[in-house]
Amino acid sequence: MRKLLQRLTGGAKPEAEGGVESTFFSTMFSENVEGESVVSWSQRGAELGAQPFDAATGRALFTQLWGADKHLAALDDQDLERLSQFLQYVKLSPNREVVRQDEQGDYMVVVLEGTLAVDRLQPWGGRARLAEARAGDMLGEMSLLDAGARFSACTTLTACTLAVLDAQALDRLMAEEPRLAAALLASLARRLSLSLRQVSARLGALLSRD
Repeated sequence: MRKLLQRLTGGAKPEAEGGVESTFFSTMFSENVEGESVVSWSQRGAELGAQPFDAATGRALFTQLWGADKHLAALDDQDLERLSQFLQYVKLSPNREVVRQDEQGDYMVVVLEGTLAVDRLQPWGGRARLAEARAGDMLGEMSLLDAGARFSACTTLTACTLAVLDAQALDRLMAEEPRLAAALLASLARRLSLSLRQVSARLGALLSRD
C-alpha cells in the first residue's frame, strides 16, 4: 500500500530511475495468486461472446453516468472523458456470468445499460440474491484491488452494455494520469465500504430467516 501511495503522489521515481515497478496491479496478481488460474477479461469476454460496443458512445455513457456520481465530484467532464479512454466497451446477451464466485479475476466492470444479478452461492447449493446492478454500478472492483477471490457471482438478466477496466489498464492509468487514478481508487474505496455494509445487512436478514 505504501508503494501505491508513493506512485499516486509522485513520491516514487520511474522504473528506469530505480523506482517502483510500472505494473503494480498486474504484478500483484502474479505475486499473490500462486498456483491459481487468473481469469483475464480477454478470456472471459471471449467465453461469453462479448461484442465490441462503439467506444465513442460508450465513453459518452460512462461520462454521463459517473458525472452524476457524488463519489467523483472532484472530477469534471474533461477528467471523466480522459478516464473513459482507459476502459473497454462491450455488449452482452442475457444469462451471461460476467463474474464467477471464488474465481481469481483481474478486471472490474461498470454497468452502462441493462441489469445484472449479484448472487452468493451457498454451501448447500442455494443462491442468495444480494443485489441487482444497474446503470452506473460497478462489479468486481474488490478483486481488482486486492487480487483476492470473487465474493459473488454476477449474471446478466437483460442485454447489457459494460465498460471494463482490467489490471493492465489500471497500471497505465496510474502511470499516465496519477490524479485520475487517485480519484478512481478513492471512489472505489468509498463504494466498497457502502457495498459491504449493504451486503452484510442483506446476509444478516437472510440468515435470521433460516
